[in-house]
Amino acid sequence: MDRSKKIVQTSIVGIVVNLLLVSLKMLVGLAANSIAVILDAVNNLGDALSSIITIIGVKLSGKAPDKKHPYGYGRIEYLTAVIIAGIVLAAGATSLKESVIKILHPEQTEYTVVSLIIIVVAVFAKLGCGLYVKGVGEKLHAPSLVASGSDAFFDSILSTATFIGALVSMVWKVQPEGILGLLISVFIIKAGIEMLTDTLENIIGVRTDSSLSQELKELITGTPGVHGAYDLILHNYGPMTIIGSVHIEVDDDLRAKEIHKLARMIATKVYDIYGIILTVGIYASNNSDEKLLEIKEELAKVVGNHPEILQMHGFYGEEESKNVTCDLIFDFNADAQKLRRQVEETISAKYPEYHFSILIDADFSD
Repeated sequence: MDRSKKIVQTSIVGIVVNLLLVSLKMLVGLAANSIAVILDAVNNLGDALSSIITIIGVKLSGKAPDKKHPYGYGRIEYLTAVIIAGIVLAAGATSLKESVIKILHPEQTEYTVVSLIIIVVAVFAKLGCGLYVKGVGEKLHAPSLVASGSDAFFDSILSTATFIGALVSMVWKVQPEGILGLLISVFIIKAGIEMLTDTLENIIGVRTDSSLSQELKELITGTPGVHGAYDLILHNYGPMTIIGSVHIEVDDDLRAKEIHKLARMIATKVYDIYGIILTVGIYASNNSDEKLLEIKEELAKVVGNHPEILQMHGFYGEEESKNVTCDLIFDFNADAQKLRRQVEETISAKYPEYHFSILIDADFSD
């Protein structure tokens, strides 16, 4: 079964469960004169709407790339997750408002054993549905499903609070719904903000997952003829669409057809295993000139004296022209320009007959 079809089927399960819960809770809420249960039913109606939005989102995100959008429409899934987070926040705000009203103006509720049983069933139904939806979402890397599943989990907590309030009301004849609702409302709002923040970070662009970048670099450097992998950059155009680039370091005496074969082998291997479209660039490495190897070692010592410099790579020197180039990766809080000048001045003083050109590189991945 393809990813889109599985997401749609999972969302339909969520819609059916939530609509059943809406019907049951609305009956209980009206019969018991419980604003908490009625709000819980309205919240479940919002969850059903979230599942409908998820279906619309996955259908739109599955559109084939076109001339105007060559990277496809995968990021629409992030937008649907933002909408769902907005629904969670709205539900939390509404619950907060009604809880405050309930505290200021408590009303007598009339719960029965049957209504308590229905609430308990709703708790377990919502918990099971939430775990299922979130589990599928994590497996398929579907942020909208993960958001819906998380929302369902929070709803089960809300229903649990409703049950506790109803039980206390029946046994001790007091009305704790308002206070319980207030606490749960704050919890839901906090969760909604976290869901929104996580999704917005994906839209803005976040650092590549450390385990993935390290796996990729290990795979690449494990290829015969590759001495290092640098400048790994991955762009996310949706949960299932990643395009990136990397530089590999190879001996400077390799011929063009050998480099082509090596780069193609790496790109194919990465795509087959990870589904990532990777462009492979080349850093030539001096492998025989003793003078240039000496300069490289000395430059590494100079760089090592500056903890703000995280890495040196791409070193290459030309004995004929006396030109030496390399890239340095700096900590984001460092004054990269100032440090670059210091390194250039120090190494130039040691080897005045050479011209050093040091480029500032970014710390995109581990």
